[in-house]
Amino acid sequence: MQQIFVNDGQLNGDIVTITGQDAKHLARVIRIRVGEVIRISTESSKSFFCEITEVSQDAVIAKITGEAHETELPQKIYLFQALPKGSRMETIIEKTVELGVYEIIPVEMKYCVVKLDEKKKQSKVKRYQAIAESAAKQSKRSIIPQVHEVMSFKDALEYAASCDVCLLPYENKFGMAPTKEALEKVGNAKTISILIGPEGGFADQEIEAAEGKAELISLGKRILRTDTAAITTMSAVMLASEMFE
Repeated sequence: MQQIFVNDGQLNGDIVTITGQDAKHLARVIRIRVGEVIRISTESSKSFFCEITEVSQDAVIAKITGEAHETELPQKIYLFQALPKGSRMETIIEKTVELGVYEIIPVEMKYCVVKLDEKKKQSKVKRYQAIAESAAKQSKRSIIPQVHEVMSFKDALEYAASCDVCLLPYENKFGMAPTKEALEKVGNAKTISILIGPEGGFADQEIEAAEGKAELISLGKRILRTDTAAITTMSAVMLASEMFE
């Protein structure tokens, strides 16, 4: 079933008018037909099942037939991800959006291999946002998670620390007890932040700055790559959120 995001202005009672690239994709690529059903989500985060009533080259018209079940987590989860090399950031965005992340913030840290100038930062974020939208459609999200502009570690830590729970997986944190205790807090939190370090790990100064603001947790006895760490932590938080809901 196709997933489409629309503005509230595209709704007129129980009629939805789909235009632009989404209409072209449905009409020319998917070749959708009258009578088929799609899922739409509005900017106010409401989701519906709709039956196609009219298809043209410029617009697709659909009628709301019922409400779709909620797919969003009860908490807002913010992922602060150190800029990785290659295409790993794209994988992280795709998978964490599928898992329910609310916002993704790329972060420049001391040991990041990738260094971006201002022009590249803007083009990367635009590309990242397109990946987030595609993953949101695939996983039937009710919202498109935002990919924030690239932040410094100092600004990211301040932003992350404002959440109810702030988690920082650290390779030198041993034992799973702190992880278990931190995940038990997820059910009572409204906002959760996750800080993931780069390929070279967190710098000592970054860990010192984070102490008292973030809860240092372990992801086990093995050293994980930055993309694996992001997906593993997001998976654990998602499961804790669903279980304690």
